[in-house]
Amino acid sequence: MPYLDTPLSANVLQSGMGAIPHEQGTTFRVWAPAATAVALVGPFNEWNTVTHPLTHEADGYWAADFADLGPGTEYKFHLTTPTGELRKNDPYAREVTHSAGNSVVHDPNFEWGDDAFQMPAWNELVIYELHVGTFHAPDPARPGNFYDAIEKLDHLVGLGINAVEIMPATEFPGSLSWGYNPAHPFAIEIDYGGPTAFKEFIKQAHRRGIAVILDVVYNHFGPGDLDLWQFDGWQENDGGGIYFYNDWRAETPWGHNRPDFGREAVRRYIRDNALMWLEDFRLDGLRCDAIAHIRNVDGTADPARDLPDGWSLMKWINEEIRERMPWKITIAEDLMGNDYITRAPEQDGQGFSSQWDSRFVYPIRDALVTPHDDDRNMHAVAEAVEARYNGDAFQRVVYTESHDEVANGKARVAEEIMPGNAASWFPKKRSTLGAALVFTVPGIPMIFQGQTMLADGSFSDDQPLDWARADEHAGLGRLYQDLIRLRRNLDGHTRGLLGQYVEVHHLNNDDKILAYIRRDQGGPGDTTIVLCNFADRSHPEYTIGLPRGGRWRVRFNSDWEGYDQEFGNFESVDTHAEEGVYDDQPYHGTIGLAPYSVLILSQDPQ
Repeated sequence: MPYLDTPLSANVLQSGMGAIPHEQGTTFRVWAPAATAVALVGPFNEWNTVTHPLTHEADGYWAADFADLGPGTEYKFHLTTPTGELRKNDPYAREVTHSAGNSVVHDPNFEWGDDAFQMPAWNELVIYELHVGTFHAPDPARPGNFYDAIEKLDHLVGLGINAVEIMPATEFPGSLSWGYNPAHPFAIEIDYGGPTAFKEFIKQAHRRGIAVILDVVYNHFGPGDLDLWQFDGWQENDGGGIYFYNDWRAETPWGHNRPDFGREAVRRYIRDNALMWLEDFRLDGLRCDAIAHIRNVDGTADPARDLPDGWSLMKWINEEIRERMPWKITIAEDLMGNDYITRAPEQDGQGFSSQWDSRFVYPIRDALVTPHDDDRNMHAVAEAVEARYNGDAFQRVVYTESHDEVANGKARVAEEIMPGNAASWFPKKRSTLGAALVFTVPGIPMIFQGQTMLADGSFSDDQPLDWARADEHAGLGRLYQDLIRLRRNLDGHTRGLLGQYVEVHHLNNDDKILAYIRRDQGGPGDTTIVLCNFADRSHPEYTIGLPRGGRWRVRFNSDWEGYDQEFGNFESVDTHAEEGVYDDQPYHGTIGLAPYSVLILSQDPQ
């Protein structure tokens, strides 16, 4: 039968979808335009297809209210279609018994307590990306869950983290996954504790001043245990049916399972999902996975393969979020260096708050892992330091490690520097050099789980973090803690790291040294100098230009032996700026600089 994409009636838009419990029972509503009859079945009626029928409303929607069913009820929809009888999970199910099990009527009531969390300003955010199953898994017989993760929140607080980004946590097949294969987009993975555990994690994170951002996957669904596939029996070209494109636009790197971004009901399905996380779960933001594959079939800039409906969908969602909750952040993974991703919708942009920045991570990682000093390109590093989108430094997220950068044939930065010997001097020095860049360049800094404890190897969903490394490398943890304090200006003398301004004013490609100026309003306690040495050579007296006279204090020296007993504790003491133009600055000063090290300098507030 042909598919008719008719506008949704007003009563459908206002009445909600899925299982909606209330004091007298539960209302069930599902979209199945090809069905000729729909019934609710489950253990409660011994899977009888007659006792609990749904009524056809309009536009392919079916609904009924049952007083005898409440939270905890397991159910499915039984669909009578021209292609046969089908038994399907609720597309809007907020809880399932497992990915191939039954839908569960979820009780939306949750005691949030005194949750009055306020999202930090985006220029103050420090993000820690984590994977629930491996972040903290104390029981070797199962993956970690949200309750386990709560046990380590105080550790993150001690580091200075004020935002966590959760890799996709919606229900997927089995118990081990990165999460980028969503089977039930509205349900939290039961092995992670389900929706109640997630709410408790958010509540506890908020109590500690930590924002929670969730990674969501809208570029494809499945492919495994995917009841959305040919949901009501209709399909074309052996495609996915009503929730998916059924032609060449369905093709993705993960199967022929791209949602149909042009169908009104599918657009609202995805929009409802985004708003549910932000409103019902009180999340503080969303990170949208691989949006290049939402706006283009191949994730490229080829206009012949563009998906205008995908572009307009994400723009609409961002507009809704900005109108309802302008303090909540949306982060795009596009990785194409496209200013329009974070440009305002009224300026023809897609409206994301920020985006992962390929213009930082690729050249910086290359500079860190390149074996020979002579091959490091300091001009590329300088461009990465100064890059921004639409003139706004905080429209980019900067990092050297993420789940993608430490897997898929790649490894942790320290591991790539010296495979099999990540805890030796060269990897420790150069990986922490990269960390210092992350926390001092303009942008929103992000680190990946385990980075602060020198986790080695590659990320895998079956290898939990070894928390013994946190004690073994406690000094490196202190290094990250100190960097984060400076980045957030917690001691009041590096406000410039919160500002928009950056200028690479010193670039020495021969010695592989560069320095840059950061400032917000300027002046003592604000203007901050970052001096970076990308070579295995020390400099007892290195001269750089300085913007102001007087004493410049060393706030951070990555070569301090307190960070690691193998570090040289090179003498890098405060310097007094002398008059005389240098690096186009009115003053200059000399300072000791260790190999592969970073110094951060500022003046005392007046």
